[in-house]
Amino acid sequence: MSLLNRFTRQTPSTVTLLTRHLSSAASKLHATYTFKPPSSLTPEPQCPNSLPTKPNQKKLKPKYRPPSSLDRAGRKPVRSVDLPFDFRFSYTESSPKVRPIGLREPKYSPFGPGRLDRKWTGVCAPAVDPTVESLEGAEDPQLEEQRKKKRELIQGKPLTSNERKALVSQFERSKTNRHVNLGRDGLTHNMLNVIHNHWKFAEAVRIKCMGVPTMDMKNICTQLEDKTFGKVIFRHGGTLILYRGRNYNPKKRPVVPLMLWKPHEPVYPRLIKTTIDGLSINETKEMRKRGLAIPALTKLAKNGYYAFLIPMVRDAFLSCELVRIDCEGLERKDYKKIGCKLRDMIPCILVTFENEQIVVWRGKDYKPPKDGYFLKDRESFDDDNDDLCVGEEQQAM
Repeated sequence: MSLLNRFTRQTPSTVTLLTRHLSSAASKLHATYTFKPPSSLTPEPQCPNSLPTKPNQKKLKPKYRPPSSLDRAGRKPVRSVDLPFDFRFSYTESSPKVRPIGLREPKYSPFGPGRLDRKWTGVCAPAVDPTVESLEGAEDPQLEEQRKKKRELIQGKPLTSNERKALVSQFERSKTNRHVNLGRDGLTHNMLNVIHNHWKFAEAVRIKCMGVPTMDMKNICTQLEDKTFGKVIFRHGGTLILYRGRNYNPKKRPVVPLMLWKPHEPVYPRLIKTTIDGLSINETKEMRKRGLAIPALTKLAKNGYYAFLIPMVRDAFLSCELVRIDCEGLERKDYKKIGCKLRDMIPCILVTFENEQIVVWRGKDYKPPKDGYFLKDRESFDDDNDDLCVGEEQQAM
């Protein structure tokens, strides 16, 4: 202890001499015994600009970066050759025949940058390059022929009556809870991937349709069969059962690129005009007042089944020229879509949407259509269930 105190009381020159003596002793040890002294005996001169580091200091971990679907990391875009149709957000609630008058946002692809080998036009991602061929009018007949051939190849031999009944009983509501909901947006693009995921574990899937799209069930069945290459084997009200086909292979299913966000709807022409065609301003105002005062034909429930609405309005036009439909509790965009479908499918003239009401006018020269709205052109599933296929709206009523 006294020796240590003596060393600490010595001058700096004495400490320097002691360090030199230790280093010379270390070199003699290395020369004599081939001994490598520890690093504590031969300290390395530190750089004056470098920060002192601890010998056991751990390396800092990189900051956590959450996975992003926009980070492609050099991956190639998804090829969409197996899906020969234009990609839209909704296939039942949008029509290629109706051309918008403007866009609400720039043409950012909802599939993400570099994820798809198609260009986004603001409304759809066409299968044909828009710079090569015009997209106005009807769809390219070659694409329709490709879908038809592919669907026939996947479906194979048609189901027999017993096979169809067995599948329908297997996917009843009391037997299984697995189903797909089809709501106000109709058949969306991402729903195609959901249906194929259900087909991975079962031969068919039950689809429950609600809201505005149920006004045109024929269009829903057509779009489902056209875009998924399946077959509707059962339909009762808003409930469908979609069969995948005999030759369907889940391992060779088409790759459906997913939309990462919902694109804004484009701007379409106004549904309600200031003055109805063929009437003056005063006559238009008088008709709107009279339409809001007449008794309501029916009241629509939220997320209900509306397939009965078209034949009901057509029957009402046989006795009166104005029809009012009570839409209290529905969202404004929902009863606007209902009014648009009434205008196109009956046809009729929209008068007003005031006070959550739809008022339609049959027009001056109204003639009831000869062909009814019932699905008479559909293939009957079974002889004893022919009425089910032909008149689903009658059963719902």
